[in-house]
Amino acid sequence: MMHLDMRGKQCPIPVIETKHAMEAAGPGAEAKVLVDNEIAVQNLGKLAKKKGYRFEAKKEAEREYSVLLVWEDGSVQPQAEEETQAEECSVDARRRGTVVVLSSETMGEGSPELGAVLMKGFVYALAQQEVLPETVLLYNGGAKLSCEGAQTVEDLKSLEAQGVEILTCGTCLNYYGLTEHLAVGSVTNMYEIAQRMTEAGLLVKP
Repeated sequence: MMHLDMRGKQCPIPVIETKHAMEAAGPGAEAKVLVDNEIAVQNLGKLAKKKGYRFEAKKEAEREYSVLLVWEDGSVQPQAEEETQAEECSVDARRRGTVVVLSSETMGEGSPELGAVLMKGFVYALAQQEVLPETVLLYNGGAKLSCEGAQTVEDLKSLEAQGVEILTCGTCLNYYGLTEHLAVGSVTNMYEIAQRMTEAGLLVKP
């Protein structure tokens, strides 16, 4: 079994290094990963789910968690070609690859109060579009928009109900003390944010 000490390493390093270690070892690999925050545990869980690894997490002490990942035989099943095609057909071709980035609580420069009103209006208008984005990414101050109490939560929930993926930066939630207050979508990491942005067919940043 591999032992990976990722304590003190910032997102997305724990996910990337664990991913590389598991792939280098191949089927049958087992890794015990030590991290020092709940966000890292969640991100490793997302990696396990995506790859089909068995996943176990345990809180060992204050700010110390152990995560077990096991690549069991047959745990990674590639999608059948027809399933992949069906998924692709279920998404409007005009919206596939469109990513909206929300990096602030406000929209534009000038008055913060006006900027907050504009951002609320933008998210509402986005949810009303006939052609929706595929993904909405929220980071830095934008992470607050998907948390409890934000006036944008209901519109983000509407987008999610219509099939739009809502992803909020875990490091940002942790920084603002909002880890337990995410109200819509799921937590992501900077590796995935960078991947979504660089692979986007159209990137929208109000």
